Amino acid sequence: MFWPMFAVALGFLGLLVLAVLAVRVFVEAERLGRQVADSARRIGRAADDLERAATSTARSAEAL
Repeated sequence: MFWPMFAVALGFLGLLVLAVLAVRVFVEAERLGRQVADSARRIGRAADDLERAATSTARSAEAL
């Protein structure tokens, strides 16, 4: 009777370890998603700035 109970206890322990790891993966995936969204916003802002600068430069070149 000892070995079956030991096997069940190890099974629950294994499930607990998997659950903890799953939570850690979920938290890190959310953090990565926030970083990707932030980077996308920054890239968009930089692209807008570049477009405004290019337009301004083109207008300056036409004036010459």
